Amino acid sequence: MRYQTIPRTDLNVSKICLGTMTWGEQNTEAEGYAQMDLAVDRGVNFFDTAELYPSPVKPRTQGDTEIFIGNWLQKTGKRKDLVLASKIAGDRPFAQHIRPQLGFSKANLEEALDLSLKRLQVDHLDLYQLHWPSRQTNFFGQRDYKHDKTDEWEDNFLEVLTDLDSIIKSGRVRYFGLSNETPWGMMRYLHLSETHDLPRCVSIQNPYSLLNRTFEVGLSEMSIREEVTLLPYSPLGAGMLSGKYHLKTDEPGNRLNKYKHVKRYSSEQSWEATRRYLEIAQANDLTLTQMALAFVNDQPFITSNIIGATNLQQLAENIDSIDIQLSEEVIKAINEVHAQIPNPAP
Repeated sequence: MRYQTIPRTDLNVSKICLGTMTWGEQNTEAEGYAQMDLAVDRGVNFFDTAELYPSPVKPRTQGDTEIFIGNWLQKTGKRKDLVLASKIAGDRPFAQHIRPQLGFSKANLEEALDLSLKRLQVDHLDLYQLHWPSRQTNFFGQRDYKHDKTDEWEDNFLEVLTDLDSIIKSGRVRYFGLSNETPWGMMRYLHLSETHDLPRCVSIQNPYSLLNRTFEVGLSEMSIREEVTLLPYSPLGAGMLSGKYHLKTDEPGNRLNKYKHVKRYSSEQSWEATRRYLEIAQANDLTLTQMALAFVNDQPFITSNIIGATNLQQLAENIDSIDIQLSEEVIKAINEVHAQIPNPAP
């Protein structure tokens, strides 16, 4: 395993982060335990979860993922060895069952954090992330910003930072980050943090993969120059970039077969781009999983790559990507495909 410190923190994390959003939906509690055991044995020390999980989101299962992790932490006593991250749900229609009024008010931050700590059975989080903006922007499948004139959101960034400052000073959170945020949103948070001497966001968790490199437009330069690391999720495009759908090794329970609403990764453009990436991998004696994850692992704006799996074989292969170094020829071939079919799954 390789390790890297998240800029402006003392959090030294594995380059592979264990994502957990399938636990409670596609995975049982026992399977979640087995994944955590394997990940820790392989040197992974960074777990990411959210109050919203598991996904797909359902009222009856909301919070189960954190409960599974909490039970495992109590069973193993591993909390002291791990960097633990979770998220508060932003204002999105699919999260309305969590609380009557979503968003990052002081009351919501306090409630969400205390419930996450209770489910996780811990006294603090190393990283607490704002999961989606409260503004109506940055939706899945939307490449460009479209201003919603009916959006009644009022700029409350300073209030959010002030409340996070209080929470951090209480010892329940060490650092905070963003998720699914835009360049404007990151800029506002950074500017207000600097001008009001308030906590600074240290990370941003957005999608990034061979099928979605939109982070490179605007946010990557901000990430590098402002030292706000990307913690990418969906680096395999919901499993499309494993190659199993093209190789006909997929099963009915696989994510894109089971959840038909995840259309951006199975669109005609995503399918064709994946076919071309698979050819590159096969020509260079790589699996597509290895190539796709290795490409993400070594981007200069990334500290840790959030991988997910539904079985131990997948998890082991994902973790093994840390040992793959792509050649200049492979990267050139990848970029040629990207130039021809850019960002088919925003």
